[in-house]
Amino acid sequence: RQLEKAILIRLKIAAEDDTTDTVVQLEKLFIRSLSEMGRAARIADLADKLYGKTTNQQERAHVAFIATLAPSLTVIDENDNYHQATAVAEYGDEKHLKGRVDEIVKLIKEAKEPQTVDQLFDKLRYEHPAQVAALASISKQLAHLRDSWGLTKWPTVNPKNIRDKIYVILADNKKPMHFSDIAKSIKDKRFVLIGRGIYALDNWGYSKGTVSDIISDVLRKAGEPLHRDEIVKRVLKSRQVKETTILLNLQSKSQFKRVAKATYILADEV
Repeated sequence: RQLEKAILIRLKIAAEDDTTDTVVQLEKLFIRSLSEMGRAARIADLADKLYGKTTNQQERAHVAFIATLAPSLTVIDENDNYHQATAVAEYGDEKHLKGRVDEIVKLIKEAKEPQTVDQLFDKLRYEHPAQVAALASISKQLAHLRDSWGLTKWPTVNPKNIRDKIYVILADNKKPMHFSDIAKSIKDKRFVLIGRGIYALDNWGYSKGTVSDIISDVLRKAGEPLHRDEIVKRVLKSRQVKETTILLNLQSKSQFKRVAKATYILADEV
């Protein structure tokens, strides 16, 4: 291990003295690519860009080796918190780079929900949003879906199974969807059946139970008799059903009592 480190130091010194022309030329190529990627990148991402394909472990090792030798680049070694990465040296040394990455992680933890690159950029002093995304990609604590970054344990940015993926689909759609559109049977407490074959997220305010259960809940919360039109209006906020289904339940269920023309109250409250 010590011999390996000594060799790397000698090679790095040689590169700084411009005695290894190959390293100098590759360093320029690396810096040019990094400049297009936010001036920092995971070694895997940089290798893919340089090779123009999805690289294998050996190809990534070649890129990491050259980055280690290049005097104008800073390298972050991989550990439990960081991916192996490199950045333009003017960004700072490894400690400084990790500090910037940790700053982004802290902001996301404080927000307690995924943040877009623009939201993070507004809170940080960087030259361009691309730098935020580049640094965020180095952290093993973060994941992203489209333009939003969050903790890896959050399914909204890192869906790990079909349920998580369906959750993301519904959250993105922002309205109830038929199961045929989701193309998967849903059996998860985060989803609520709100109509025949239609599902929504429970945090949208939709309610579980039968139509009569929803009507009972509406009347109980009202604490006073309600006209049928108002009952229909409130039920439809929690359940997607036909208006006639609501009216039929009002008229046929003994738990509801008409106290005036088209006006109802819970029977046990009379």
